[in-house]
Amino acid sequence: MATESANPVTMVVQPHVAQPIAAQGERPEKFSGNDFKRWHQKMLFYLTTLNLAMFLSEEVPVVSEGETDTQKRAAMDAWGHGDFLCRNYILNGLSDTLYNVYSSATTAKSLWESLEKKYKTEDAGLKKFIVGKFLDFKMVDSKTVMNQVQEFQMILHDLHAEGMNLSESFQVAAMIEKLPPL
Repeated sequence: MATESANPVTMVVQPHVAQPIAAQGERPEKFSGNDFKRWHQKMLFYLTTLNLAMFLSEEVPVVSEGETDTQKRAAMDAWGHGDFLCRNYILNGLSDTLYNVYSSATTAKSLWESLEKKYKTEDAGLKKFIVGKFLDFKMVDSKTVMNQVQEFQMILHDLHAEGMNLSESFQVAAMIEKLPPL
C-alpha cells in the first residue's frame, strides 16, 4: 500500500505582485486622445488581469504603530512596487506625446484620476455632438432612402453607446418626421 507524504506543502503568496506573463493580445492599444471610454475600459481590464487595478483607488497604506520596522518596510515596499508597476503600465499605454504630459504623476491613482478628469469631460462634449447630429439630421431626395436610414441608425447606435436610450416608438416617430417631403 502506498503511503501519503506527511510533508505539508507551503505556498507563499505575494500580495500586489503582477502575474509574470500577460498575453500581448490583452494589452490595449496606445491611447492618443481619442475614444477614451473604450481605452479606459480596456486598460482597467488589463490592469485587473495583472492584479494591479487596486492601485487605481488605494492611497499609500498607513502602517499601524504595533508593527515592527521590518513589517512597515515590507508593507511599504510591496505597495510601492505594485503602484510602480500599475503607473508604468498605464504610462506605457499612452502615446508618446501623452506619456510626456502625464509621466510626472507620482502614483497610479493620481495618474488615473488626471486622465479621467481630462478625458471624461471631453466625452461629455461627444454626447452633445451626437445629440446635435440626431437633432440636425434631415433626409434629402438626392440620396437613397436606405443609405439615409442606415446613417440615422448609426446616429441612434452612437446615442445608445453613450448611455442615452430612446424608446422604440420615439425612434420610429423621429424617423418618419425626418423623411423627405416627397
